Amino acid sequence: MTDAELREIFSQTKVIAVVGFSANPTRPAHEVAAWLQGRGYRVIPVNPGLAGQTYLGEVVYADLAAIPREIAVDMVDIFRTPAAVPGIVEQVLTARAEVKTLWMQLGVVHEPAAQDARAAGKRVVMDRCPKIEMPRLGI
Repeated sequence: MTDAELREIFSQTKVIAVVGFSANPTRPAHEVAAWLQGRGYRVIPVNPGLAGQTYLGEVVYADLAAIPREIAVDMVDIFRTPAAVPGIVEQVLTARAEVKTLWMQLGVVHEPAAQDARAAGKRVVMDRCPKIEMPRLGI
């Protein structure tokens, strides 16, 4: 993924679903979500254990399919183990066709699932954090 491609992702993204969102403000999955929200993105928290609760001013959903259709998700930011990635990609491909980008956080890499997503026309970023990449790019 080139810097130009990353800039394009950030400029075209408006709504980000954070899969694996944490209620704990000291955890990266909460900290990054709050930071992205502070940068003007709408952040939709996804965590089955917190479903129905409100964090960062948004309702938490159990999974991507539970997010109401009127909320068009541009990017899915994955804070889960690599083993969970294929199921998340499958949800994107079956329930959230509007998603343009799958972003796997630091330490999250799953090449077969990434290949499936790319084959379906999705952009895939692995083992990176937007909270690191945006400042690095001067965004």
